[in-house]
Amino acid sequence: MSSALQVHHLEPSSKVNGPGQRAVVWLQGCTLACPGCFNPLTHAPTGGASYAVDAVFQWVQSLPPDTAGLTISGGEPLQQLRPLIQLLQQVRASTTLSVILFTGYTWEEIQKMPGASALTSLVDVCITGRYQQASRLAHHLAGSANKTFHFLTHRYTPADFDQVEQAEIILAPDGEIRISGINPPVL
Repeated sequence: MSSALQVHHLEPSSKVNGPGQRAVVWLQGCTLACPGCFNPLTHAPTGGASYAVDAVFQWVQSLPPDTAGLTISGGEPLQQLRPLIQLLQQVRASTTLSVILFTGYTWEEIQKMPGASALTSLVDVCITGRYQQASRLAHHLAGSANKTFHFLTHRYTPADFDQVEQAEIILAPDGEIRISGINPPVL
């Protein structure tokens, strides 16, 4: 039986959350609550909606064929580590999608987590560190200067991130306007 993920939003098409056309899973819940966080609506653990891991994977399988990868963000994805690993195991076993993971935890903190080696074997690039408003950078997918990039496979290089646009505005079919990216405009 599949466990569940608390999901803030599933975005099927983004060009600002990593190299290429990407799908994005924003997970819900974050106790880190970094001051100045762009996405504070993802902090409450009860927001969003609960999805079975298998249901999120079915959504991944329905993505257009030109989708290059999957980006996991939040909230804090590692506060749902076990179901996240279950999802990424399915993604790795059944697709060719790359995986980029954003987390507020440092690399050292991640290494101490149960399941760290399983997680890092399923991720191509892990972007780590709490957002620090005083050292805001908003460039190449790094929100602040303390962020570190961990290239865990040979799929991407730092140069691939130089080409990622800083922001996008998405007009959903239902008329909802969503803003995404590392340096989003204020409307």
